[in-house]
Amino acid sequence: MTPLTGILVGRVRAGGPMTVADYMAECLLHPQHGYYTTRDPFGRGGDFTTAPEISQMFGELLGLSLAQSWLDQGAPDRIVLAELGPGRGTLMADILRATRGVPGFHTALSVHLVEASPTLRKRQRQALPGADVTWHDTTGDLPLDRPLFLVANEFFDALPIRQFLRNGPGWSERLVGLDESGRLAFGLAPPAPVPALAHRLGDSAEGEMVELCPAGPPIMQDIASRIQARGGVAIVIDYGDWRARGDTLQALRDHAPDDPLAHPGEADLTAHVDFEALAQAARPAVAVSGPVPQGVLLQRLGIAGRAEALAARLQGDALAQHLAAHRRLTHPQEMGNLFKAIAISPRGRPQPPGFGT
Repeated sequence: MTPLTGILVGRVRAGGPMTVADYMAECLLHPQHGYYTTRDPFGRGGDFTTAPEISQMFGELLGLSLAQSWLDQGAPDRIVLAELGPGRGTLMADILRATRGVPGFHTALSVHLVEASPTLRKRQRQALPGADVTWHDTTGDLPLDRPLFLVANEFFDALPIRQFLRNGPGWSERLVGLDESGRLAFGLAPPAPVPALAHRLGDSAEGEMVELCPAGPPIMQDIASRIQARGGVAIVIDYGDWRARGDTLQALRDHAPDDPLAHPGEADLTAHVDFEALAQAARPAVAVSGPVPQGVLLQRLGIAGRAEALAARLQGDALAQHLAAHRRLTHPQEMGNLFKAIAISPRGRPQPPGFGT
């Protein structure tokens, strides 16, 4: 039993079963025992490895895509360069290094990181020495008076989800309660209409699970409204698909799958991203490009040439690790197809590099 388990059991006993979203929020962000508030979960010593930790090429190419979009929009002299969920700060460090040679870009930008974890903020400070960085708790705190150039890699997958099982003309919400022995267990609420899922009645079967991420679309809508008003672009990369289907809630602990209820606060909880929901939230305000498979995006941005240039300086184990990283990022059977990317940009402006045909 983890320290958070007893707290959650007590909460259920006092107030009844909680939604999966409430359970995820407690597990990830509880002030004393939350997964992200108490540890650095990345890399070999953590529970998972993200694309920026696999190879510098990922951040370099995304950074150059953002910089080209800045040029395409007239090189505005004051911009916000922002990242949502910046992890260890590796992605932003690679973006800044790769764009140092773009005339005027660094003079124009100020770095803003949306990060709720005090532990990870410390790691980000270490990764970005000398950079003028402002941290924010939410996207709503980002400056409103400048164009926004934003990247979010594996941010939306960690937002809490609600799960619903198709039950005739309605839906039974999946809840976290207690079994007969007092342990955390999944259960179902009585069926009821769910207006937000009315459009899924036509493409879901009896007993099929459908997920909603309540926080995702409002965040995307906020980003889109800022880009509509002031310009900029946003690139979102995550694992998922155009329309979420089935039970995608998963836990990772020590780089291995885990029971989502087994180790509250000590395992990472994520779910696949519904890119359709994000695109619909953004589309009234801005143009949406994608989703594009991560492997395709990186190939369009020139990862093959960059990989070849880096390989020329390497040999032995270092070369083998570099080639393996290239494959992991781009191959369809690794991250290449599972991860997708969408971009939003002002209507009438060029799509960010990598998102055109």
